[in-house]
Amino acid sequence: MRVVVQGGGRRGRRAGLARVLWAGAELAVTVGVVVLLLVVHQVWWTNRQALAAAREEVRALEREWALPPAPSPPDAGDSGDPGPAAGPAPSESPSPPSPIPESGAAPRTPAPPARESAYGVLRIPRLGVVVPVAQGVDKRAVLDKGYAGHYPGTAQPGAQGNFALAGHRNTHGEPFRYINRLRAGDELIVDVRGQRYTYVVGRTLAQTSERDTGVIAPVPRSTVRPEFGYDEPGAYITLTTCTPEYTSTYRLVVWGTLKR
Repeated sequence: MRVVVQGGGRRGRRAGLARVLWAGAELAVTVGVVVLLLVVHQVWWTNRQALAAAREEVRALEREWALPPAPSPPDAGDSGDPGPAAGPAPSESPSPPSPIPESGAAPRTPAPPARESAYGVLRIPRLGVVVPVAQGVDKRAVLDKGYAGHYPGTAQPGAQGNFALAGHRNTHGEPFRYINRLRAGDELIVDVRGQRYTYVVGRTLAQTSERDTGVIAPVPRSTVRPEFGYDEPGAYITLTTCTPEYTSTYRLVVWGTLKR
């Protein structure tokens, strides 16, 4: 006698579908957790790492600047007698930067530093920002360390021309996150060994193209929105960062002039 069991195939198909849906749900949850961890790492952990490292770099620079100059090595023919001990370093404060002459000649400024090395400190009192300044704007070597990067080819601090800097607005220390809050009259202070240069914020440009190179020209003026910028030669500082937040679609620009 032959017995026919009905419905078994249907139940089997349902069980198979349930297993597929369960596997898909597990995969979706796993992918979601991985994405969440990546977001936490990018937005939170990189900030902590870069901010801590940038602060330590500032402290290292300040310790280095506080040291007296190293003594010169003796000549090859020296008898080896060290001679009288050198006196302590003078306690006088660093001399202020030389003003820019009316003729337009640039004042004496430090030689350009090694590429991608930190050589100065930018202080933005209004925002409580203290960040190292490094040569170059390479993302991995400079900006991702939480530094402000000095655009190659632009002026050095205190010199005639445009001392132009870039910095992250979000992640990796985000030193320029709140530069949109800067207003005319706010100070931007740049320290380099033995010198302090104080700039005063004059103008801002809330949004422009990433290819708007006019904003970092020696006389900065937007090529996209030419009503924003300056007309006369001078000693300028430019801060640039991405906008809107968490995007890199446009650029936000803050300009200042050297305080005489």
